[in-house]
Amino acid sequence: MILQSYMDRLPLVAILRGVTPEEVLPIGRTLVEAGFSIIEVPLNSPRPLESIRALAGEFGEEVLVGAGTVTAPERVAEVAAAGGRIVVMPHADPAVIRAAKAAGLLCVPGVSTATEGFAALASGADALKLFPAELLNPRVLKAMLSVFPRGTRFLPVGGIVPQGMAEFVAAGAAGFGLGSALYKPGATAEEVGVQARRFVAAWRALRGAE
Repeated sequence: MILQSYMDRLPLVAILRGVTPEEVLPIGRTLVEAGFSIIEVPLNSPRPLESIRALAGEFGEEVLVGAGTVTAPERVAEVAAAGGRIVVMPHADPAVIRAAKAAGLLCVPGVSTATEGFAALASGADALKLFPAELLNPRVLKAMLSVFPRGTRFLPVGGIVPQGMAEFVAAGAAGFGLGSALYKPGATAEEVGVQARRFVAAWRALRGAE
C-alpha cells in the first residue's frame, strides 16, 4: 500500500471530526466526487469505527480510509478490523506508530519539533503531520525540511483554509489535513461539497502556478 499513489491524486486529507455513521456516506460520496482520495474519521467522533467500516465498504481501495486521533496502540487493531488502512495521530508516540506498521497500516503521526519528526520516521512513519499548523508557520516547515531526509512529506494540519495554503506549499508542504474549514458537525453533504470544491480548486491552482 503506497501513500504517495493517493497523494498523487489529491494530497488533501478530509478530516471528518464529529461525523456520525448515519451521515458519513453522503458526505464521503460528495468528497470523492470533488476529487478527494483520503478520508479520516477521528476516533473521538460518534461511533467512529462504524463510519470507517461504512466508508471502507463503499469505496474499497479507491479511497484511503482510516482513523484520526489514534492515541493508544490497542486502538490500531480496532481500526484495521473496521477496514481502516491509515492511522493519523496528534502526537508521535512510537508505540502507536509501530503498532500501525505491524498491522500493515500506513501511519502519519503529528509532530511539532525536529526531535519528534526524526523519532517518528525512525519508528516507521510514512509522512509527518505538522501540528498544530496555527502555531507552526511556513518558516518552521522550511527550516525542518532543510534538515530532514530528502523526500520527507510534511502535511500541515490545523486552521488550514484555501487562501492560506500558498505559503505552506512554497515552503515545501506535500499536502494538507483539512478540518473544520471543510467539515463541521452537522454540516450537510451539499455544504461539505462547496467547501471541498474550494479546497480542490485552490490546490490545483497552486500546482498549475508552479
